[in-house]
Amino acid sequence: MIPFREVRLSLADIIGSDAVRGAIRARAAFGDTDPDKDEALAFEPVSFFPETYYARQCALLPKVGTAVVEPVSRSAAGAGTKAFQAATHTESAPTSARGWYRIGEDGRLYLAAKSEHYHVSLGHAFPGYSLIDRARALGIPNGTHNNTRGHITRLAEEELVRLAHGSPTKPDSLNRVLNLQTGSLAVEAAIKLTLARFTHQEETDSPPPYKGRIPVFLVLGDDDGGPTGNYHGTTITAQLLRGLWPEWIRRHEEAGLLAVRAIRPDRPEDLEQAFATWDKPPYKLAAFFHEIIMMNYGARCLSPDFLHRAYELCARHDVLTVVDEIQSCVWGEGLFSFLEWDLDPSMVVVGKGFPGGEYAGSRIIFRASLDVLSQFGALVTNGQEELTSLAYLVTIRWVEANQEPIRRLGDLYEDSLRDLAEKHADILAGFEGRRHLGALRFHDAAMARNFARHVSRGGIDISVQAYKKSCPPVALTKLPLTVGPEAIRFVVSRLDEALRSLR
Repeated sequence: MIPFREVRLSLADIIGSDAVRGAIRARAAFGDTDPDKDEALAFEPVSFFPETYYARQCALLPKVGTAVVEPVSRSAAGAGTKAFQAATHTESAPTSARGWYRIGEDGRLYLAAKSEHYHVSLGHAFPGYSLIDRARALGIPNGTHNNTRGHITRLAEEELVRLAHGSPTKPDSLNRVLNLQTGSLAVEAAIKLTLARFTHQEETDSPPPYKGRIPVFLVLGDDDGGPTGNYHGTTITAQLLRGLWPEWIRRHEEAGLLAVRAIRPDRPEDLEQAFATWDKPPYKLAAFFHEIIMMNYGARCLSPDFLHRAYELCARHDVLTVVDEIQSCVWGEGLFSFLEWDLDPSMVVVGKGFPGGEYAGSRIIFRASLDVLSQFGALVTNGQEELTSLAYLVTIRWVEANQEPIRRLGDLYEDSLRDLAEKHADILAGFEGRRHLGALRFHDAAMARNFARHVSRGGIDISVQAYKKSCPPVALTKLPLTVGPEAIRFVVSRLDEALRSLR
C-alpha cells in the first residue's frame, strides 16, 4: 500500500481559474485553439503520485543493478574539460529515467540514491509535473524577463514567503524574493546584499551604515580551523569563502576590501573568539554564512545549541545571518530545515529540490530591511521563468500534503543507517546527516572508497567524500522523498551486504 496521501489537483487549482482562463483567451487570439481540449487541460485534475505508479516503482527494486535493455552501441565522447572527462561514468549516464530510477547507457537499472545530486527531490518524471506540460500546451511560456515576471512566478514568490513564515508588512520579516537560475547566483545575491551595508554599489546610493569598515565574512570551516568545510557555490566570491584563490583573498584583505574567517563546526568557543576579535574597527563582522547539514563536509549536522548561540551573537552585533538551504530545502520539515532548527535568518537561499530537476531555478528569500539594491544591482537576465515557478508550486503542494509520512519514512531511514553503523562498528565510525540526507562515516578513507565502488557496481548510486584532507570519509546518500519503506529496506540491505563483503 502506498504510504503517501493522495494529491489530485488541476492546473486551475494551482495557479487559479482566472489565470488559466486568461491563458485560454490569449491562445485563442493566436488562432490555434480547441475550446473543449483547453478546458480539460486547465480544469481536469491529475493524480500527483498514483498508487499504480508507486507499485510499479516497488516492482523494479529486484532488478536494480541488472541489465534491463540492450546497451547503447555508440555514445558521444564529448568535449569536456580534463577534470570532467576523468570523473564521467558514461555507463551509468541516463538513457531514460522514471521515479527512483534511471537506465544507463550500459542498459542496467540504477537507483538514484542521491536524487541525482539533490535535484530530483520527488524522483524522475514525477506525475504531478504533467501539469507543466498542460501549461505549455495552453501556450503559457517559460521564458520571460525581469520586467515581465508572470503571474505564476509572482504566486510562487508569495508561497515561499508563506512557507518561510514571512509577513508581507513587517520589515524584519522574510518577505522579499529574488529569482535566479542557480544556487551559486543566489548566494552571490546574498553577498551583494551584505556588501551593500559597507559600500556604494552605485554613486547615487545612500551612505551605507558601515561605510569605511572592512567587512569580515564568517563561515563554517573544517575541524582544523581552515575554510574548506563550507560550500556556497562556484562564483568567485563564494569560492573565496571556502579558501580557493588564496593569493587573491590575501590581497583583498591587505587592501582592506574584505576578509574571511572560518570557525570550526559546533565549536562555540570559536564563535566567541570571532566576535571578540573581528567585530571592532577597522573591521566589522558582516554576515554569518552557513548550512545546517554540511553535505560537502561529511554530512555534518550542526547542533541547534551552536546555531542558536551564533544567531544570538549575530542579533546582538547587527551581523546578518545567511542560511544556505540549496541542499536541504524541501527535505527539511516544513520544506525548510531552518524552521525545524527554530532559526530566524536574515536571508535564506533555496533551490534544486523545489523545481525537482525539471528546470534550473534557485531563490533567495530575505528581509525587506535589506531591500536596497536597484533592479540592475540585483537582477540576472534569467530566473523569472514561469514553468520553473510552476514546478516549485507543484512540489510545494505534494510535499506539504505529505509532511507526516515523509518525516516518518526519513526517521526510518536514519534509524536503519544508525543500526548499520552500530552493527559494523569495526568499519564504521557512525552516522551523519538527517533523515533522507543520510551518510555513513568510515574509520578509513580507502575502505569508504571500496564500499562506494561495491555499492555502485550493484546499481545503487552513492558517492564517497574522501577528497578533503580534514574531512572524515563518508558515503553520502540522499533518497528521493517519494521512496517508501520497501525502497528503504532494499537500499539498507544492499549497504549491509556491501559492508559485509568488505570483511
